[in-house]
Amino acid sequence: MIHLEKFDKKHYTELIDSVKNAKDLMQFGGPEFTFPLTEEQINKTLSDKNRIAFRVANSSDGSTIGHGQIYFNNDSAKLGRILIIDQNQRGKGIGEQMIILLVKFILENRKETHIELNVFDFNIGAIKCYEKVGFKMNPDKKLLREVDGETWTAVNMVLNLEEWNNKN
Repeated sequence: MIHLEKFDKKHYTELIDSVKNAKDLMQFGGPEFTFPLTEEQINKTLSDKNRIAFRVANSSDGSTIGHGQIYFNNDSAKLGRILIIDQNQRGKGIGEQMIILLVKFILENRKETHIELNVFDFNIGAIKCYEKVGFKMNPDKKLLREVDGETWTAVNMVLNLEEWNNKN
């Protein structure tokens, strides 16, 4: 079992140490961050009052499993900066649990009607995870990002909260 906790300064080093290169940072944080990730960059993004960051912790021993953020804008919520820190824990359903906890947080604490997220099209494991939770591809929205001389395509996925809540 896992749970969400407020992400704060005492967790910065653990997050910074988990991002090993510019490609990992782009995949985790998008273009707002530059490698190497620093406390100043984290402080800047968390100073945005519309953003809530979480540490995802193992409920049995308190160890950090990952990280996730929610960004609120108008009537929508955007999930981002989703990361399972320990690569050995990936592909075991933890990502799905993380996303469900973030969705439930929004349902219990906010009034947004839908959630969206962006994911790079080559990140098949993450896409499958989001689809299992109920996210659907939004074919009308894509972003291109330049990373180390490569062009990456980020696809947009959406979740209707009312539909999700009725199913769950």
